[in-house]
Amino acid sequence: MLRFLTAGESHGPALTAIIEGLPAGMPLDVAQVNGELARRQRGYGRGGRMQIERDQVEILSGVRFGVTIGSPVTLVIRNRDWENWRQRMDPVAGSDTQPVTAARPGHADLPGTIKYAREDIRDILERASARETAARVAVGAVAKQLLRAVGITVISHVTNIGGIWAAADEIRTGDVAAWASRLQSSALNCLDADAEERMKEAIERAGQEGDTLGGIFEIIAFGVFPGLGSHVHWDRRLDARLAGALMSIPAIKGVEVGAGFAYAALPGSQAHDEIFYEAERGYYRRSNNAGGMEGGISNGENIIIRAVMKPIPTLMRPLASVDIRTKQAAAAARERSDVCAVPAAAVVGEAVVAWVLAEALLEKFGGDAWGDLQAAIDYYRRRIR
Repeated sequence: MLRFLTAGESHGPALTAIIEGLPAGMPLDVAQVNGELARRQRGYGRGGRMQIERDQVEILSGVRFGVTIGSPVTLVIRNRDWENWRQRMDPVAGSDTQPVTAARPGHADLPGTIKYAREDIRDILERASARETAARVAVGAVAKQLLRAVGITVISHVTNIGGIWAAADEIRTGDVAAWASRLQSSALNCLDADAEERMKEAIERAGQEGDTLGGIFEIIAFGVFPGLGSHVHWDRRLDARLAGALMSIPAIKGVEVGAGFAYAALPGSQAHDEIFYEAERGYYRRSNNAGGMEGGISNGENIIIRAVMKPIPTLMRPLASVDIRTKQAAAAARERSDVCAVPAAAVVGEAVVAWVLAEALLEKFGGDAWGDLQAAIDYYRRRIR
């Protein structure tokens, strides 16, 4: 019922996203979308590209007077750097006297050129670039507005950069607005100020050495009610869909839900979340090792999911590689890049999690008209008490 496509290259004219299936009558605030795009561009350790771009979204269809009208919504983000690349990236005319032929280890460069039979790696790296995630952040910002209107908030925070761990337990409970406000003032989207300073020092050292750093971020969805997703088929399980969405982000190499790999050390008596009931509250748990999902279905607790981002594969001190034309040894190509983009990846993670939750919401309740969706959710909330 709800789907999207993105198009565009890193140094092409623009990134485009088309969203289909939004309910008609839903208010859509462009300023909030632009705010999410700005968050993606921030973060200690970002590279020169972020100094060029000032991502802003244009809405070309599907919205009238700030409200969706039921038709596909087209979002466009112009690439300001396009003017510097027009000759080398023009869709019709132009030429490139600097083809990329030395593949970067850890990037799509080599497998992409083999798969698509290209002789210039730029044909692959332009789309494989994490620049594409700007379009997904815009799409996710729209999904976030839908979710917030029914009481669901999605936020992220960084728990590890370069092996430096931050305290993380407190954010999983308490005042969502307070946590979000604190994170806004953090250069690394991290709640632990002491750990953040040590992370910054590690990023500085890596940059000076021509190296890069990865890390871990956590996504928490507050206010998710039980019943999203399903146990009946593998591809309808909410946890599987969320994990797949996070793994689709460039450089993400692992995902865990709730206690995740810590389950391996726990007996069943300590692993599972006991169930309680109160008339005003309904069913609830006093722990949340399951990360808000059981049997592929949301259980009413906060959804907690983490992802690990590998270090960025573009190094200023390149690794060994091979020239795809000559087959001779070569130093890997260098593209303008970040030292660390874990905070930006966390914002992208929020976007894809929000999108999957919005999908599951509309699958369960329908979504042709905004008022009908809200009425269906209101009835459901009364019923499950």
